[in-house]
Amino acid sequence: MKNKASLFILLFAVSVCQLLNAEEVFKGKWIDLTHDFTDKAVYWPTAESFKMEAASKGYTKAGFYYEANNFSAAEHGGTHIDAPIHFYENRHTVDQIPIEQLIGAGIVIKVAEKTAKNRNYQFSVEDILNWEKTNGKIPEDTIVLIDTGSAQFWPDREKYMGTRERGPDAVAKLKFPGIHPDAAAFLANKRKIKAVGLDSPSIDFGGSKLFKTHQILFEKNIPGFENVANLDKLPATGFTVIALPMKIKDGSGAPLRIVAFLPE
Repeated sequence: MKNKASLFILLFAVSVCQLLNAEEVFKGKWIDLTHDFTDKAVYWPTAESFKMEAASKGYTKAGFYYEANNFSAAEHGGTHIDAPIHFYENRHTVDQIPIEQLIGAGIVIKVAEKTAKNRNYQFSVEDILNWEKTNGKIPEDTIVLIDTGSAQFWPDREKYMGTRERGPDAVAKLKFPGIHPDAAAFLANKRKIKAVGLDSPSIDFGGSKLFKTHQILFEKNIPGFENVANLDKLPATGFTVIALPMKIKDGSGAPLRIVAFLPE
């Protein structure tokens, strides 16, 4: 009994130390990078928008309050993840993306000044190299976020994506920033990043017809985060990204809850 008691005290002490260490580790600031999912959330013109309806709401006969809702939406809309299978055969589906690829050190490259002059601006290799002149070479396995300044327009569809129209004909009117295929290839092959995200509806720019950036990144099993929020609140470096999607088996995309942690 004495040995069991000693073991219990030891395990308890270890647990307390781990808890205290966890509190020390998470001293800092959390930034939510996720837009609310509502009927106003921005979705692709041909995709089903987010809908929520009350299934039950109010006090029961037993006297306690109960509320539950039903929701539906396309995989790709609002703040969401593009799984590599979305544009490349035999690559990761949402449920196959390793957790460690969705959590890690992040950086932000800001190009809002350029997109203000050209809403179809394509983030370039030059933008990456200019950022590196100040902040150093992007380490391997970094999560790269691109602040195009677009989040300020959310959820105004016309300002955010070029049109408020719906349906196939609206796709030709889309106008928003994206990543140039050359920059995608550079990030994938020269910097070997593990994920990329930005504050626009697509990692390809609004006028894209072939979605080459999707194809280049997804061939390397690099997922994309789209419609990310609050990137203007992040420093260039020194934070951790946690981007966990709804785990949809065989999904090509999913709603995403993405946050950043800035340690003290």
